[in-house]
Amino acid sequence: MSEPRVEWIASDPVSQRVIEVAERVASAATNLLITGESGTGKDQLARYIHERGTRRDAPYQKIDCASLPPELVESELFGHERGAFTGAVDAKRGRLELAGRGTLVLDEVAALALAVQAKLLRVLEEHRFEHLGGTEPLRMEARIIALTNANLERAVAEHRFREDLFFRLNVLAIEVPPLRDRSGDVLPLAAHFLERLGPVHGRPEARLDAEASAALAAYGWPGNVRELKNALERALVFAQHDVLGIADLPESVRAARRPAALPANLRSLEQLEKEAIAATLEATRYKISLTAEILGISRKTLLEKRKKYGLL
Repeated sequence: MSEPRVEWIASDPVSQRVIEVAERVASAATNLLITGESGTGKDQLARYIHERGTRRDAPYQKIDCASLPPELVESELFGHERGAFTGAVDAKRGRLELAGRGTLVLDEVAALALAVQAKLLRVLEEHRFEHLGGTEPLRMEARIIALTNANLERAVAEHRFREDLFFRLNVLAIEVPPLRDRSGDVLPLAAHFLERLGPVHGRPEARLDAEASAALAAYGWPGNVRELKNALERALVFAQHDVLGIADLPESVRAARRPAALPANLRSLEQLEKEAIAATLEATRYKISLTAEILGISRKTLLEKRKKYGLL
C-alpha cells in the first residue's frame, strides 16, 4: 500500500502563490533553495515538490546538517569505505548514492562546516563524488533541495557560508512565509490537523468551537505551523469533549482573545473638559472673554460650565 501524498494547505493567497511556484519548479533538474523561519513547513514543501515532479518514483533522502558533527555529515552524504575513520567497521553507502535519480534534501544547509561546503561544491560542479576513504568515482544523479532558516546572504558576508556554494544552490529559490503572513491558512490548517490527529488520540470527531477558532485566528503564531500543530495536539490530549473550546488551548493562545488592560489614568470626557477649563482660566487669570475665546465657546456657555464644575 503506497503512502498518502504530502498535502500543502494553501487557502491564503500568499500560500497559493508559493504552491504555484512549487508546481512550476517540481520537474526541474536544477538545485532548489527553500528558505523560511523555523516551523513554516520547508521540509513539507520539499517533499511536496518531490512528489509532484518527474522524480516522484525515485528515492527521497534527507540529511539534517545541524544535528550531526562534520565527520558524520560527510559520511552520511558521501558514504565511506571500511576503515575510513575510527568506528567505520563496515562500508556504507551515502545519501547521495542512495538517492539515485531522486531527491536529496539538505536540511539546515547553513550549518555545514566550511570544509564540507567545499566538498559539496565540488560535487555540484562535477556531478561526481567518492566514498570517504575510497577512490572510485560515483556519479551524482540526484536533485539537491537545500533548506535553511538562516539568512545565507548574511552568512556569506560574514564568511560563514561559501559564496560560490550559495550561487550553486540558489539557482531556483522559494521563500515560505511565516504563518502570521498567511493568516488565511490558520483555520484550514487547524481543521487538517484535527482530522489527522483526532483519531490518533481517540477523538475522530474533534472540532473547534467558535471561540477557540477566533482565538487561533487572532494569535500571531511565532512558532508557525509547528506551534499550531503542537497546540492542537495538546488540546486533543487534555480536552474533556470532542468540541474543543478556548480553555483547551495553551495560555499564550487564550491571551490573544483577552482585551488589553486599560491604562489606570484614563478619564471621562467631562473630567477632561473640567481640567481644560480650569487650566485655561488659570492661565488667563480668570478673564472670562479671553478664556471663552481660547476654548472656542461663548461666554454664556463658559459661565454655565464653571457653575456645573464648581469652578467659581
